[in-house]
Amino acid sequence: MDGYTIGDLARRTGLTVKTVRFYSDKGIVPPSGRSHAGYRLYDLDALARLDLVRTLRELGLDLATIRKVVDRELSLPEVAAAHAEALEVQMRALRLRRAVLRAVARRGSTPEETDIMHKLARLSADERRRLIDDFLDATLTGVHAGVRRSLTPELPDDPEVEQVEAWVELAELTRDAGFRAAVRLLAEHHEAGASVPRPDPVAIIRSQVRQAMAAGVDPASPEAKALAETGNPLMEAAGDPRWIRYLHLLAIVNGWPPPEDPAPLHEWYSKASGKGS
Repeated sequence: MDGYTIGDLARRTGLTVKTVRFYSDKGIVPPSGRSHAGYRLYDLDALARLDLVRTLRELGLDLATIRKVVDRELSLPEVAAAHAEALEVQMRALRLRRAVLRAVARRGSTPEETDIMHKLARLSADERRRLIDDFLDATLTGVHAGVRRSLTPELPDDPEVEQVEAWVELAELTRDAGFRAAVRLLAEHHEAGASVPRPDPVAIIRSQVRQAMAAGVDPASPEAKALAETGNPLMEAAGDPRWIRYLHLLAIVNGWPPPEDPAPLHEWYSKASGKGS
């Protein structure tokens, strides 16, 4: 009987004789017959199957799946789609790990800091969402959904080093009980259940302070004192360095333009309220 021997298949495909024999023994590339001497022989279909098996193995498919594909028990497009998705998940994890390592190298982190950074950064998207949701649920109850979305960090699949660093710092910040209390105080000044976001009272006061500063109003003047009395303790909470830092980190993680630094406004306001130097 004419046909290809295992050696022929090995030469035509570039695989080793051992590999071809292995696939044959597993039934993935079965022989079509035997020679007079008892050697296994293979036809053109076996050669085509072997080429396909090699390609699928190079793509990372396991032998059980490959066997189902070549036996037409599974659709190759379906297998390819599922495998592509699995590879995408692996690639996202590798990109994130790369960003963490670059962040560690740049920061000169201690082993303890590196461990924390790795644990926080390698959280899945769902785990990161749950961590942030826990913080937002505890601090923004009743606040309009649009406001909540604007305060939600979304670490991209392929983050820059700066985004990983910002995410780790932000995640640690959300567990600070004092910071949570400050955010809760700010949230209480938003009307619960409002159909649309209402004007931010802090933004209104800051606008007034900005106008006063532009007009050259002395923070020690009666006019400044009257303005300061309208916002306590709201402005104090909004001026919390941790809140300002959260908004800065949020912008980095989400790839937004950096927010305005409100420190000068709060410094003026603090002096007007008699709490500044």
